[in-house]
Amino acid sequence: MKFLIDADLPRRTPGLFHRGGHEAVHVCDVGIGAAGDVEVAAYAQSQGMCLVTGDFGFADVRNYPPEKYPGLVVLQLPRTATADSILSLLESLLRQECILEHLAGRLAIVSWGGVRLRPRPKG
Repeated sequence: MKFLIDADLPRRTPGLFHRGGHEAVHVCDVGIGAAGDVEVAAYAQSQGMCLVTGDFGFADVRNYPPEKYPGLVVLQLPRTATADSILSLLESLLRQECILEHLAGRLAIVSWGGVRLRPRPKG
């Protein structure tokens, strides 16, 4: 999979994804580190990348309908989250291949309590 890492996540996050066998790039490395949410989302769409962010604004399905994206991963983090705790949370997500396989067109809310996928599968 290909992932776009938002500016609010640690700069070393792409390395974690690379070690998991995925392509990943930080927004700062493609010149959109200071861009607004709409521009970041458009870049992810145009490049076929799943967006990974701690910005809960991306969880608003009215503004960012999951079906229009290769995946949206929003981390639900406490204000006290450190870079190491964020990377640990993402590492636990990357170990869940069954979730990663179903990210296309979905919103994943990731917290220490687990992962919620929206929309729910039909059937």
